[in-house]
Amino acid sequence: MAAAVAARGASGGGLDKQAMDAGKYVRYTPEQVEALERVYAECPKPSSIRRQQLIRECPILSNIEPKQIKVWFQNRRCRDKQRKEASRLQAVNRKLTAMNKLLMEENERLQKQVSQLVQENAYMRQQLQKASLANDTSCESVVTTPQNSLRHASNPAGLLSIAEETLAEFLSKATGTAVDWVQLPGMKPGPDSVGIVAISHGCNGVAARACGLVNLEPTKIVEILKDRPSWFRDCRSLEVFTMFPAGNGGTIELVYMQARDNFLFFFMSMYAPTTLAPARDFWTLRYTTSLEDGSLVVCERSLSGSGGGPNAASAHQFVRAEMLPSGYLIRPCDGGGSIVHIVDHLDLEAWSVPEVLRPLYESSRVVAQKMTTAALRYIRQVALEMSGEVVYALGRQPAVLRTFSQRLSRSFNDAINGFNDDGWSLMDSDGVEDIVIATNSTKKIRTDANSANAFSVTGGVICARASMLLQSVPPALLVRFLREHRSEWADYNMDAYCAATLKASSCSFPALRPTRFPGSQIIMSLGHTVENEEILEVARLEGQAITQDEAASPRDVHLLQLCCGIDENAVGSCFQLVFAPIDEHFPDDAPLISSGFRVIPLDTKAVKHLLLDAITSTRTLDLASSLEVGNATQRTSTEKSPSDYSLRSVLTIAFQFPYEMHLQESIAATARQYVRSIVSAVQRVAMAIAPSRPGSDVGQKLLPGSPEASTLAHWICQSYHYHLGLELLRCSDEAGDSLLNMLWHHQDAILCCSFKVQPVFSFANQAGLDMLETSLVALQDISLDKIFDEPERKALYAEFAKLMEQGYVYLPAGVCLSGMGRHVSYEQAIAWKVLSEDNNIHCLAFCFINWSFV
Repeated sequence: MAAAVAARGASGGGLDKQAMDAGKYVRYTPEQVEALERVYAECPKPSSIRRQQLIRECPILSNIEPKQIKVWFQNRRCRDKQRKEASRLQAVNRKLTAMNKLLMEENERLQKQVSQLVQENAYMRQQLQKASLANDTSCESVVTTPQNSLRHASNPAGLLSIAEETLAEFLSKATGTAVDWVQLPGMKPGPDSVGIVAISHGCNGVAARACGLVNLEPTKIVEILKDRPSWFRDCRSLEVFTMFPAGNGGTIELVYMQARDNFLFFFMSMYAPTTLAPARDFWTLRYTTSLEDGSLVVCERSLSGSGGGPNAASAHQFVRAEMLPSGYLIRPCDGGGSIVHIVDHLDLEAWSVPEVLRPLYESSRVVAQKMTTAALRYIRQVALEMSGEVVYALGRQPAVLRTFSQRLSRSFNDAINGFNDDGWSLMDSDGVEDIVIATNSTKKIRTDANSANAFSVTGGVICARASMLLQSVPPALLVRFLREHRSEWADYNMDAYCAATLKASSCSFPALRPTRFPGSQIIMSLGHTVENEEILEVARLEGQAITQDEAASPRDVHLLQLCCGIDENAVGSCFQLVFAPIDEHFPDDAPLISSGFRVIPLDTKAVKHLLLDAITSTRTLDLASSLEVGNATQRTSTEKSPSDYSLRSVLTIAFQFPYEMHLQESIAATARQYVRSIVSAVQRVAMAIAPSRPGSDVGQKLLPGSPEASTLAHWICQSYHYHLGLELLRCSDEAGDSLLNMLWHHQDAILCCSFKVQPVFSFANQAGLDMLETSLVALQDISLDKIFDEPERKALYAEFAKLMEQGYVYLPAGVCLSGMGRHVSYEQAIAWKVLSEDNNIHCLAFCFINWSFV
């Protein structure tokens, strides 16, 4: 038998040799395949030398030529690639099948809704034909809220009745026609989209619905969604007061939730995103059960009565909001994963906030963006992380980075809200109410390097916060500028001070050493969500010591930074930049004292219009960039309507500063002054990056009552020649747009200001806008006295009488200030009166010769 095997083996080897000679496939023995697979597992693409070595080390491969070994590895890699592609296509097919199922269900729901509307329309026509029923009120909303006041929370039978009603109403919203749903603009369903998102139309309160496919089991999804503080950044706290089983295998919970100021939802306390309105809280019943088809349901609604709530010290900081039947429906999907339906239906008591903020509380779009899609995105993110498809920098686990993001947000929200039960109390103001200063002596930072949880016992944290209204400023562009151009608004020494407190002793904070900040920063991304709506990163600010003794000491400052909504295509309800100093070793339990900016659009419809206008008009983050004359005429055909430029946003600024008790007053004064300087810098930035409005281009009227730009250019050049006897431009015989174009591109800075008690600039050419670091729109907010220091201002006033008498005056070399506060030197300046056609003084013109930044 052994001989037969040997003969058969020899015969097989001969066949392989013949097959190789003929260029055909080789039949490998199982032993040969096993040897090749071992090598493939270690190195899928071995080099020629490695293949030769393989043949020498494995006698069973001695009858295989190196070329054929190479072909085997090529085929093996190809099969591997094909298997991966087949697996990917199967996953896509499952997604498409599930999405098709969702779309078919949505189509069926819409057909039912159309049928219902047709019946209602016929009914209304019948009613209108009867004069006696002309004022019939039968068309009230089909979504009603049962009165729960007669069924007390201490009665289990009553609670079960409420729970069953809540379940029925929730399912009618999730899969039925109880609410008139309208698809959220910009949300296109597909295998890679977050899902199908819709908002309510004409129902009581504000409501949003989302459904999508998630590659997680239903029980895991329920576990994640019920733990709302882990994914809902606005959730301050969630308390379950009572939980008892229902007779059908479900559970009933009585929950208290607090919510953040503008976006407060559910059984919890929620933070307020701005300092201008109180926070919300909810007292709800939550019902968890399963359906006959194996689907899991978590639904809830508000209960009447006071229920749980904050203590007396902080009760005045909350407004009790109402949750109408809402919840989650999770259905298992064939082939794995789940189809998730989410419904959020709230009444946020908009009457209790200032009128300017009411659009936030009355917008279903805000609920969809801030809450409903946030839940769906979070569970999709967790699913990708659990599948290993997401890899983060520095080898950090996804859960650790998520925790950092949550802690950054929570610390920032605590600073904005300043709840009394968290230890915050207001300090006396300095007579000006623009900046609010609060202190928290219970909030400590680590000062003992040997203990991750050791805190100072002699100090606390001071917070300086403010809110302001922005007009026609793209939120994403503003936040992106603040992130990328930190030197335009931040003081490095303040960052260094906050960073130094992480390493200081428990006795006192060290004095700041002399340092120069060159304005450069290095940003390293740690991770981001699937759709880039959130980015977690580390920013290193490079400090340079001034003295030689300090040169050897490290002066860099590291900031852990969370950016939201900075992508050009991001259109959300919140755009923010939040950061906190962190030790360069980046420990997982590092203390985080967050500061930053949050921009909340009051009209989300106009955000994308403004952002696209800022992008398509070739605007960049360079403050000196502005409009070209040629672009003014090109954009007249595509002018936006005035409503596109009416966007208003609320900007909230909050900065926290650790302090020692004996330094509390001085740190508070420094914090107030620092945040005031930041507010001023942000105002300048906002004016500079705001898209030009219709009528503000060079070819349009510059100010109400002012002449056309081409006419003004003619008056400037004509008056210059009349007073000085010289030509301002080489070709003074040009007229119209040609003259304006030459003036616009003149190498010297030419500016015009109004002839009033407080002169305000009304026009500048390209060089003038570059010098002042502003735009044509923001130029109109700069007055003449703001750009001159005291010596230059006195020199101008001294020559003013001469200017009025002879019509012009030469000013000596000096220094002025740009709109961003930078010093600008010039060799000479000329001022002259600009006369209109009737020889009246229209404005004053200035020409700054050979200017440069100091």
